[in-house]
Amino acid sequence: MLRLRVATAVVLALVFLSALFLLPPLGFSALMAIVVAYGAWEWSSLAGLCRVTARAVYVIALVAVMAWVFSGWQLPASGLNTVVALPLLLVAGAWWAVALLWVQGYPSSAVLWGNVVVCLGVGILVLVPLWLAISVLVAESQGPWLVLTVVMIVALADIGAYFTGRAFGKHKLAPAVSPGKTWEGVLGGMVSVAVFVAVLGIWREFDVQWLPWMGVALVTALASVLGDLLESMVKRHRGVKDSGTILPGHGGLLDRLDSLTAALPVFALFYLTLAHRL
Repeated sequence: MLRLRVATAVVLALVFLSALFLLPPLGFSALMAIVVAYGAWEWSSLAGLCRVTARAVYVIALVAVMAWVFSGWQLPASGLNTVVALPLLLVAGAWWAVALLWVQGYPSSAVLWGNVVVCLGVGILVLVPLWLAISVLVAESQGPWLVLTVVMIVALADIGAYFTGRAFGKHKLAPAVSPGKTWEGVLGGMVSVAVFVAVLGIWREFDVQWLPWMGVALVTALASVLGDLLESMVKRHRGVKDSGTILPGHGGLLDRLDSLTAALPVFALFYLTLAHRL
């Protein structure tokens, strides 16, 4: 099982990096739209839809929302128009604040989001901003490196939390949602991210942008924990371990994207707000 898990991870990494650095921004955005559409297929099952037709209609509805968002973009040579993206990312940020309250309040909060219709709406709020954020970031002048930076932040936060939690974890973070996560693990993940950003700061000789981006990286890492917890909450309410079976040794696609669903929109929001002011 471990070999299968590692092999799948290596293949995913190679495919992702190849697409990220070889495809043009719109091509990568289109590919991510396909990925997110499949994520909607998995989410429809987590929300409680069973019939293939109903699940397909949900996927089509989510694609229609993405098409509507895309229709509001202007496409100058420099990339996607952030005038449209920024308000939508602000809405996404507000949504994740609500999600935090729901995670903290689980299982009592399930009365608010546990029915099929509301949970399907939550899926749109989770998945569309993910696609929007990655599309906006990849269209920037250093877009592929920005996206890779977010992925690295999330990966380091996860790895740091895993090892620190195993070694020192005592205080449960959200026992009703994910019993294995601890506050000590979260702190270990934050330290890992801080070291990563500090190394980047040294490489860039600690220019004036270093300190604000340290804060952005730490907030992004915290958001990744929330994204993970939200999907864990929905899966626990549904009574399933994984969102699907498409990835051998890993489960579903959403099981690999859960942390990024919050981290990418949060990072993109800060990036669009700060990048041109520093």
